[in-house]
Amino acid sequence: MVMQLNKNRKYNKAKILKQLCVFAALHVTSLFITVSAVANTESNVALTTTQPIATALIEAPVIEAKAYILMDANNGQVLAQSNADERLAPASLTKIMTSYVIGQFLANNKIGQDDVVTISQNAWVRGNPALKGSSLMFLEPNQKVSVLDLNLGLVVQSGNDAAIALAEYISGTQEAFIDLMNQYAQQLKLQNTHFKTVHGLDMDGQYSTARDMALLSQALINHLPEEYALNKIKEFTYGGIRQENRNRLLWSKTLNVDGLKTGHTSGAGYNLVSSAYNETGMRLIAVVFGTESDKKRFDESEKLLSWGFRTFESLPVLKANQPLLTQKVWFGDVSEVQLGLVEDAVVTFPRGQANQLKATQTLDYPNLEAPLAQNQVVGKVTIRLGEQIVSEQPLVVLTPVEPGGFFSRLWDFIVLKVSSWF
Repeated sequence: MVMQLNKNRKYNKAKILKQLCVFAALHVTSLFITVSAVANTESNVALTTTQPIATALIEAPVIEAKAYILMDANNGQVLAQSNADERLAPASLTKIMTSYVIGQFLANNKIGQDDVVTISQNAWVRGNPALKGSSLMFLEPNQKVSVLDLNLGLVVQSGNDAAIALAEYISGTQEAFIDLMNQYAQQLKLQNTHFKTVHGLDMDGQYSTARDMALLSQALINHLPEEYALNKIKEFTYGGIRQENRNRLLWSKTLNVDGLKTGHTSGAGYNLVSSAYNETGMRLIAVVFGTESDKKRFDESEKLLSWGFRTFESLPVLKANQPLLTQKVWFGDVSEVQLGLVEDAVVTFPRGQANQLKATQTLDYPNLEAPLAQNQVVGKVTIRLGEQIVSEQPLVVLTPVEPGGFFSRLWDFIVLKVSSWF
C-alpha cells in the first residue's frame, strides 16, 4: 500500500513536470513568435530626450519685467523664472521662429543661400501700410534679392519686409508660412505659443511666453548653429543703408553675448531674448518680456546673465555610453545587459556644491526580456542636488540582446514560473 502511494506520488510529480514543460514549450514558442515580430519596431525606438527640471536652487535677483526666465541652453535647466508661462505679445521675438523655419529649409537643402527672390508689393512699405514706422530692410517691389541678404536683413536688421519676402518665397503666401511656424511650435512643444504673423506686429490671438521663447531659442542654438551664427553680426548694409544690430548686448565688455533678438510694439512693451557663454562652455539664455523701456530690457537681461554665470556651474556628471549598471536579461542570447545613457548628463548647480549631487537609476519593468534594441529606453536616471531633482535622463540598453535558443528560453520560463510561486 505504501509502495503504491509512493509510486503514485512519483507518477503525479512526473506528470506535473511533464505538463509544465509542455506548457512552457508552447508558451516559449508563442513568446518567440511575438518577440520576433516586434524586434524590428523596437530597434527604431525614438529616444526620450533629457527632461529639464524647473529649479529654484538659489533666490534670483529682482528683475523688473512682466515675465522672465533664465535657462541653461545645454540641458534646459531653469535657473530663475517669474510668470514664465504667462501669455504675452512677443513682438519681433516672433522672428526667432521665422529664422528657425528658414534655417530648417536651408539645412535640408530645400532652398539655397544664393537663391534669388523677387520682392512683392506685400514686402514694400508703400504697398503694405502695416509696415509703416516698423523696422525694415527697405526693399523695393520687383527687386531681385538673394536669400542670404534677406536672411541678414531679417536677423541683423529685424526687417519686417525681409520676413514677408522670405515667407512668400518658401510657402507662396504668408498664411501658409504661418501654418509652418505653428507646426514647428507644436513639434518643439511650445505649449503657450501661437503665431498670426511672420514678423510679430501686434495682432489679436498672437502670443507666446518667456518659457516658450527660451525653448525655441535653445532649439535654434542647438539644432541650427549656422542660422544662429547670424545673430552675432553687429551690422549689415543693404541698398546703401547701414543698420546696426538692435541687440546692444553684443557690445558688452563683461559678457560673451552672441544673440539673440529684440522685440518692441506698443502692445508688447520691450522684449529681449539674449544668449551668452563662458570659458567653460556653459551657455545661458535669458528672456525678458514687457520691460518699461529699451534700456531696461538690456539692463535686466545683463543682470540675469551675470548672476547666472556668477552663481552656477555646469559639469558632465555622467558620460554617455558608459555602463551605469548591469541587469539580468530573460529569454536572451546573453544573461546580462549593460545599461547607461545615450547623451552626457550635464547638470547645472550652485558653485561649490558638486559633492551634493547623486544619481539613482529606476527600471520601468521588474524583468528585462529579450529582444532588447540598442538605445531602447528601459528606465530613467534621476540626478538630485541634495533632495531636489535637477535632471532626469532616459536609461537605455547599450548593446542589443537577441532572443536565445529554444531550450535556454524554456529554462528561463521554468525558472521565472517557479520563482513566482514563492
